[in-house]
Amino acid sequence: MHLFYTPQLEQKDIRAGARVDLPAEEALHAVRVLRLDRGDEVFLTDGRGNMIKAVVSQAGKRNCEVEITDVARHYGKRDYSLHLGVGPTKNIKRFDWFLEKATESGIDLITPVISFHSERREVKISRSEKVITAAVKQSLKAYHPVLNEAVAFNDFVANCRSELKFIAHYTGPDQLLLKDAAVPATDTTVLVGPEGDFSAQEVDFALKNGFVAVSLGDTRLRTETAALMAVFTINLINQ
Repeated sequence: MHLFYTPQLEQKDIRAGARVDLPAEEALHAVRVLRLDRGDEVFLTDGRGNMIKAVVSQAGKRNCEVEITDVARHYGKRDYSLHLGVGPTKNIKRFDWFLEKATESGIDLITPVISFHSERREVKISRSEKVITAAVKQSLKAYHPVLNEAVAFNDFVANCRSELKFIAHYTGPDQLLLKDAAVPATDTTVLVGPEGDFSAQEVDFALKNGFVAVSLGDTRLRTETAALMAVFTINLINQ
């Protein structure tokens, strides 16, 4: 099954019988790498919930036109939203690893959060978007997670509107676990700190703004591992 990302498609064009062109990069992959030709079946997604079945109607050296044969709307739609606010790692490859695995596992929004101990204070969104897009296609998903621009910790906390808001911060051996605090079918945000963790002032600010401190277990985890653990946990309780 070959899945191509076609975010340029407008809703009115997503219908059986419509002919559309693959984006330039996707077209090159289709005709030069996969060597697809007229009549070959492919799938497209606009990243907004449409899983589109199509056949190649024309394949040139640098272009590929397909004809839509069927559309599955709201493909894989879930009854909850998961937003991870996470401190970008000093080694950007570790952050990319998190983006890839979180996308494959299931996530809706990701926001790099810059806090007091953050060693990395910027993320090249265009670069990271490519990692997410590749993971969307690899895992055959119809929804493309949104990667927000990096924001300051206090701004993220103050503007969070999820029904459930958690901050992963260890407070003691009897602390509430995320798996016990989370509620199925509920929009949820989880905050995971940078390598140096959150400052005491940041934790206090989050708690005063409706966040609940939770534990991900009794093992010290890297930032990207903790963030992925949070993704796994929320998705698991929603199975």
